[in-house]
Amino acid sequence: MNKKAILLGATGLIGADLLNKLLANDHYDEVLAISRKEIKINHSKLKQLILDFEHINQYESQIIGDEVFCCLGTTIKKTPDLSTYRKIDYQYPLDVAKIAFKNGAKSYHIVSAMGANVKSKLFYNRTKGEVERDLQKMPFESIHIYQPALLDGHRKEERTAEKLMIGFFRLLNPILIGPLKKYRSIKIETVASAMLNQAQKKIKGIFIYQSDEIEELG
Repeated sequence: MNKKAILLGATGLIGADLLNKLLANDHYDEVLAISRKEIKINHSKLKQLILDFEHINQYESQIIGDEVFCCLGTTIKKTPDLSTYRKIDYQYPLDVAKIAFKNGAKSYHIVSAMGANVKSKLFYNRTKGEVERDLQKMPFESIHIYQPALLDGHRKEERTAEKLMIGFFRLLNPILIGPLKKYRSIKIETVASAMLNQAQKKIKGIFIYQSDEIEELG
């Protein structure tokens, strides 16, 4: 029997690529994309749930699937208010996790970040560490945490500094070898492929993949 996927962050860099991969994959009969705005895609397998995350419990009966893929996240530039930022990167992923598990989901895949650490002095890394920590307390059959380094992909918004950094790392990557491989930049489609590939494996437990491991899985 084919599966139903739940996807958060389908309009983002990794999420948009993962959405296309899920829709094209024969293992899934339905992909439920949860977002705050409509996704301009028409597909027979795509079901969209447009909601207010602040009142997510009102949609509990609709958040049903076998596997959850969370690519939700923001930046300080887009969300300068830190309390709102924390809701997007921490609270919303956990809210969906709780509801999806209650409704029968078996596994949860989440994009975190290299350097995620609850003790970090950096707000971004600390928030990512906190969502990792609290997600691991949930009794899913499997939890998969992906910690990519610098993401190499085309963004809709112009980010000059990041564009320069991506170009720099494309030159630097070949000399980052051995224990330094995890610092190489990574293609967004590689992260999406790794998530999809791991979802097809019947493995149980908690798995944390650093960037070089994601590269191998994708």
